[in-house]
Amino acid sequence: MNFKTQKENILFLDIETVPLYKEFSEVPDIEKELFANKTAYKRGEEISAEAFYNNAGIWAEFGKIVCISVGYFVNQELRITSFASKDEKEILRGFKNLLETHFNKPQHVLCGHNAKEFDFPFIARRMIVHGLDLPIKLNLFGKKPWEIPHLDTLELWKFGDYKHYTSLKLLTHLLGVPSPKGDIDGSQVGTVFYQEDDLPRIVRYCEQDVLALARVYLRFNNEEIVKDENVVFVAK
Repeated sequence: MNFKTQKENILFLDIETVPLYKEFSEVPDIEKELFANKTAYKRGEEISAEAFYNNAGIWAEFGKIVCISVGYFVNQELRITSFASKDEKEILRGFKNLLETHFNKPQHVLCGHNAKEFDFPFIARRMIVHGLDLPIKLNLFGKKPWEIPHLDTLELWKFGDYKHYTSLKLLTHLLGVPSPKGDIDGSQVGTVFYQEDDLPRIVRYCEQDVLALARVYLRFNNEEIVKDENVVFVAK
């Protein structure tokens, strides 16, 4: 695709989210009503709000972030690290600090898959909920489309076909990129978080998606994908 943005100026990211509460019975009554109203179009009359609650993590109003994984290139090395905690505000503060101290230059951009529709707005909305000022890379108010420092591999693959959706897993298969070999998928994150209390497992899953994302981006630009030996997982 002949991208102008150098890979060293890109922060690749992915997030994992879960419902705000472990069980629907724990949700305050007013929020139960609001959730029912919000999701009516999605679940239809045959599925109750309670039965649908395991999907609450896809809405920033009823879900929270438990992991933000990021990847960035230093020369030919891809470094991947994560912000993960049971305390969402702690995650957001750490990610905000990264954006404000290391990825705050005009040439820096954020990249995700379906991130313009999900990851970026979800992070911004949850920051507002927690009373955190938005970092410049997430504050889109008043910006023209070409001024927004965001890349989305799903949008790039659409080539203007806005009704088209392609998963990251499908793109990795199609482009010959090693598939993220997680032992869970997105629909199981809530169970792993609340029932199994296994946050490290969620982190591993999220980080593998970031690795796949970076490799897909390189393939889009006809560049050699980063090799396993040049991938470094950095513990926080």
